[in-house]
Amino acid sequence: MSHDSGDCSERICPFELAWVDVPDHAGTFHKYAECAGRGICDRGTGECACFDGYEGKGCQRTTCPNDCSGHGTCEYIEDMAFAATWNDYENRGFKHDAKKFALHSWDSGKIRGCVCDAQFGDADCSKRMCPYGNDVLDVRDNLLVDTKYQQQNLVFVSSDHSAGNGVNTLKGETFALTFKSRLNETFTTIPIVFDATSIAEGANDAYSTRQRGGQGAIDFLNDVQLALLNLPNRVIDGVKVTAKRFLSTQKHFNADGTEFIPETPTGSGLEDILVLTITFTGDAVQGPQHLLAVEDYECNDGCTPKLTGLNLEYRYSHKSSNVTERVLADYNSYECGRRGKCDYDTGLCECFTGYSGDNCNSLTTLV
Repeated sequence: MSHDSGDCSERICPFELAWVDVPDHAGTFHKYAECAGRGICDRGTGECACFDGYEGKGCQRTTCPNDCSGHGTCEYIEDMAFAATWNDYENRGFKHDAKKFALHSWDSGKIRGCVCDAQFGDADCSKRMCPYGNDVLDVRDNLLVDTKYQQQNLVFVSSDHSAGNGVNTLKGETFALTFKSRLNETFTTIPIVFDATSIAEGANDAYSTRQRGGQGAIDFLNDVQLALLNLPNRVIDGVKVTAKRFLSTQKHFNADGTEFIPETPTGSGLEDILVLTITFTGDAVQGPQHLLAVEDYECNDGCTPKLTGLNLEYRYSHKSSNVTERVLADYNSYECGRRGKCDYDTGLCECFTGYSGDNCNSLTTLV
């Protein structure tokens, strides 16, 4: 096939959706154009010589800056997500089966960007991230009120709603928890054996399982606490675990304190709900943290950690997610605690005079 030649001696290059073009009489943009309008066609070979920043057989897609510096992957816009963890989608108004923003149809398969590996950031993933921490000079509005640590609720509802069962049917099964740090490092705990049989049913408000539950309840909560504390690098250096247990005839409350009525399956009895409350109290987890993830899937040979899984049915505040933020922390979380500068070559904080620590949140000089 020829291209503007009468003797069929010139080759045609691939056509792709144009990046920029002049609209036609109907106002249509992004029509098909040779080399997508971002390259010069070699008539001898029929191949596009793409301009800087574009690549592909028809210059149809963008390149990623510096090839992501070897510390990330180059992803299409439709595959990029804003959230740090799966639970962020449900808790911020996005459905878990559509983890992306709306985009123009012509963007798909064309525009790309870097998704950086853990501990790396910036547009080209060239900078090492530094530890985050609380700014020790920040003062709370009301010092007469006790300091608030971030609390997350983990809701467990068994899919077995036959009379007298509920969460007790999950006893002996194993699950795990996954925590993602502010440096985008992902850690998963060792298997945790589920046991809620010793946790007594509460009244209409929260209560301390350690006081009203049996030894089995205390052991279960200790197992959850130790599993989180034993994650590598002391990524969680302080945490408290408590529990509540409710029936569907009692009052239930959302994370914001508003009351709701749990869904009860047709033909079943009472719905048994167990809520674990995780409170982050350590210096390394001050301020807002990413939501935990409950690994309730079955994980057999060749999979780690090896889990039997929990047969869960999430029915909490009419959401699919079973993890919510219950209490916002008074603490904040800044790079180098806002009391130092990050060395992006090493990922280490250079603390200002009078401050020390990995994240510069220790005050060493008093005036």
